[in-house]
Amino acid sequence: MDHLNRYLDAAVLKPETTREEAQEAIKACIRLKTFSVCVRPCDIELAQSLCRGTETKVCVVLGFPHGDQLSASKADEARHYIESGVDEIDMVANYGWAKSGDWDAVRADIAGVARQCKAANVLLKVIFETAQLTAGQIQRLAEISIDAGADYIKTSTGFNGAGAKESDVQVMLETAAGKAKVKPSGGIRDAATARRFIEMGASRLGVGWTSCAAICEGGEVSGSGY
Repeated sequence: MDHLNRYLDAAVLKPETTREEAQEAIKACIRLKTFSVCVRPCDIELAQSLCRGTETKVCVVLGFPHGDQLSASKADEARHYIESGVDEIDMVANYGWAKSGDWDAVRADIAGVARQCKAANVLLKVIFETAQLTAGQIQRLAEISIDAGADYIKTSTGFNGAGAKESDVQVMLETAAGKAKVKPSGGIRDAATARRFIEMGASRLGVGWTSCAAICEGGEVSGSGY
């Protein structure tokens, strides 16, 4: 269970973050050699300039944090981000549609982004916002996401309700059954919690950048953030 840093997608996503704060956050993640920094679209260029030549990849959020943009707008976002050279995209599913049972629309929404990611060899993670869904809805959204082309399914944005819960992650792991990987996110602020999700079978963890040092080096646990 060494090398926890290589499981971490370090989130630098608060809307009030200044350019200077984003720069310092990304530099801190690079020093820790997190797998990626997950940034706002406005910070793609900054993240790429800092991460170039390092072990830390650049991930960007799409349709964040509500997932309620037009599907065509999400597809257009994906095109722009892929053209900019990002390594990974974390898109928010339209979980309102999922709660409505409009699964065809949910599938089309994800597939429009997934097609572009597959063509460009950009990894796609689909965020569920599990705190807003029942276990049955989580299971069905996992099936739909995988069918639509997701490489990963992810629990939460960290901005609407509780983050990753073991019971929800277990449903996602059982449903994915190796067809996609699972990324718990939100509320993971110490090494013990990180290890528990990895032991369950998670392949990546979404963690606020302020918690990365505590997870990787046993520093003081952050009481705020993602």
